[in-house]
Amino acid sequence: MRATQGLRLGGQGLGGQGLGGLELGGASSTPYWLDTPDRPDARPPARGHEQADLVVVGGGFTGLWAALLALQEQPGRDVLVLDGARLGWAASGRNGGFCSSSLTHGLSNGVERWPEELALLTRLGDENLDAIEATVREHGIDCSFERTGELDVAVEPWQLEGLAEEHELASSVGASSQLLDAGATRALVDSPTYLGGRLDAAGVAMVDPARLVWGLADAVERLGGRVRELTRVVDVQDAGSQLLVRTQGGSVSARQVVLATNVFPSPVRRWRPFVVPVWDHVLVTEPLSAEQRAAVGWAGRQGVGDAGNQFHYYRLTHDDRLLFGGYDALYYFGNDLGARRARNARTERLLAQHLVQTFPVLDGVQVTHAWGGAIDTCTRFCAFWGLTHGGRVASVQGYTGLGVGASRFGAQVCLDLLAGRENERTALEMVRRKPLPFPPEPVRWAGIRATTWSLARADRDQGRQNLWLRAMDRLGLGFDS
Repeated sequence: MRATQGLRLGGQGLGGQGLGGLELGGASSTPYWLDTPDRPDARPPARGHEQADLVVVGGGFTGLWAALLALQEQPGRDVLVLDGARLGWAASGRNGGFCSSSLTHGLSNGVERWPEELALLTRLGDENLDAIEATVREHGIDCSFERTGELDVAVEPWQLEGLAEEHELASSVGASSQLLDAGATRALVDSPTYLGGRLDAAGVAMVDPARLVWGLADAVERLGGRVRELTRVVDVQDAGSQLLVRTQGGSVSARQVVLATNVFPSPVRRWRPFVVPVWDHVLVTEPLSAEQRAAVGWAGRQGVGDAGNQFHYYRLTHDDRLLFGGYDALYYFGNDLGARRARNARTERLLAQHLVQTFPVLDGVQVTHAWGGAIDTCTRFCAFWGLTHGGRVASVQGYTGLGVGASRFGAQVCLDLLAGRENERTALEMVRRKPLPFPPEPVRWAGIRATTWSLARADRDQGRQNLWLRAMDRLGLGFDS
């Protein structure tokens, strides 16, 4: 059932006291995307011993794209997807539904790391988003896919320069970009906080992520693939001519394996130091009234993100609710993925304050859903790949929050690597090189805490980086939500 109770927003803007003794517990902890009577029943788990040509570990976006692409490449191939819980339960059903063409977590991150490849990466990203849209149409996936674009907004004067630089960079590689002054920005979405903006009209789509997951799973099964839920993989072993994928309830013999475990510990231990879970939180309101919609404009239904280091992202759902998330990026000691981390009262209060600061006309709107999800963060903020077990096991992780779109590309590269293909994807330095791993605890926790504190300080200090952030940049390390 959908929640009928929620928290009532009110109070002052960022830095104010606001919200007084407001209790946030009235909002449903179930992600809005999953809180629907249309949610499919769980598929039965795998039991005993099975055989497959290709086993995909993980039933999120990456895993389902890997299965679908493998079946399209080779009709009749025996493909088995194993998910440890329910489809869409983790990152694939807890995100904001921004499907971006970016493969590099934004142009600035891409040019810093692979300047010679940025134009190619931009083209490949555009082609990838086009292919996602085509797949949604081809398979009739009802996931509210809207190619609306995204509006990046400056809410502090120092952020205007960054938007101008991003616009110049986008223009240099042929990416969609339009630089806007305050008036033109507010003509698209009306917030008194906006000082300017940059519109990418083509490179981002809005989507209902859970329905995309469910639709991809249905498409996999229509093409002959098998999908099993509630089947946790504990190990992948070399068994001579075959691989043995061990689960809690049995095993599967396979010729090849794709590991699409996202933030969860990989069955291949060597990849575990490369990823940490960073918790991100989201609020969703009741449907906005016609008067509220008119007050904020938003006729183009673009996704919106602000240009701070600690940034917010927000959008309208298909039924005109406001989804508002981001800002805090929370790491807990020891890679804590406990379910208790899915709600954080302090962060939810901050998001509520920031929502009202952004849209004062929505003061008093009811929030019906509040949840958190863990992002698979790596030190370069975008996906990395690896091969093990004699080239028969391919892995991809580390999307750092932009995996809704990039997951299809990540899956395609895994299949390319397993097939030994030499093409423009596998030749990328981005694919051939790994990021730096995170240090062990307690150094990991201390370093991440120092970085998040420094980013917050930079936002308060006109974007100026302190010595710690400058050192992290020189080392190619960092932290992002």
